[in-house]
Amino acid sequence: MRVAHLILTYTNPAQTERMIRAMWHKDFDFYIHVDKKFDITPHLILANIPNVYFIQNRIKVNWGGFSTIATEFEGIKEIIASGTRYSFINLLSGQGYPLRSPDHLARFFSDNAGKEFLSFYDYKNQWPEGMLRIEQYCFSDYSFKGKYTLERLLTAVLPKRKLPYHMHPYGKSMFWMLSPEAAMYVVKQIEGDTRLKRFFAWSWASDEFLFPTILMNSPYRDKIVNNNYRYIDWSEGGANPRVLDLGDFDAMMRSDNWWARKFDAVKSAGLMDKIDEVISTGISANSL
Repeated sequence: MRVAHLILTYTNPAQTERMIRAMWHKDFDFYIHVDKKFDITPHLILANIPNVYFIQNRIKVNWGGFSTIATEFEGIKEIIASGTRYSFINLLSGQGYPLRSPDHLARFFSDNAGKEFLSFYDYKNQWPEGMLRIEQYCFSDYSFKGKYTLERLLTAVLPKRKLPYHMHPYGKSMFWMLSPEAAMYVVKQIEGDTRLKRFFAWSWASDEFLFPTILMNSPYRDKIVNNNYRYIDWSEGGANPRVLDLGDFDAMMRSDNWWARKFDAVKSAGLMDKIDEVISTGISANSL
């Protein structure tokens, strides 16, 4: 069983290299997308690692914009176009890190063939605050004078936006582990429907609810597991997760998660060292 790990990054290539080497397995391939806003040259050294490839059609990513979705779509299409038969595509960030050994990760994928993994809330019934992303206008991928004023004006004077086709909204995290078939189903649904694409393109942080919404309103619904197995700490509030450090080690390793984020090459170095030590010695997380 082969797995394609799709890594979206723009940060320190040495940190991305460390993550790849920590989870390298003969049955894993790594596809790296480097944000087009940044010079790819420092990252090209990663091609020296076996099973590492670069997404060729690079996208300029704007925080909170549909450009993140466009980046994921390009990665999915290039992975499928490679001709390699994969059981899963696993979306990762360059600031993530594995919490289990490569063999454990490979076994997880093998044991869960046929399932689709996403983390989400039912917006209407579990997280009504999330409905703001559905109902309000947002033009994160655009840059023009008066953009924010226009967003507020349209939101104030027009009826609340509603998902097309009476879809029920779901969302929480942008990270997922999907079969290539399910991933490509999402790509085709959006790229083949101008109405859907425009709706998500004019939403804030659509990367956190597009995949769950499309798939939970699809024939794949019964295959979905509501868990992406990521340890992410949002305790500080705000728009970004907390950078993890050694103080997170015990809770992180005792969790049932397989990856964590957000790591910083300097601030989290000691934490990554300790994770590596535990993984290399084969110590069970439950015995820590």
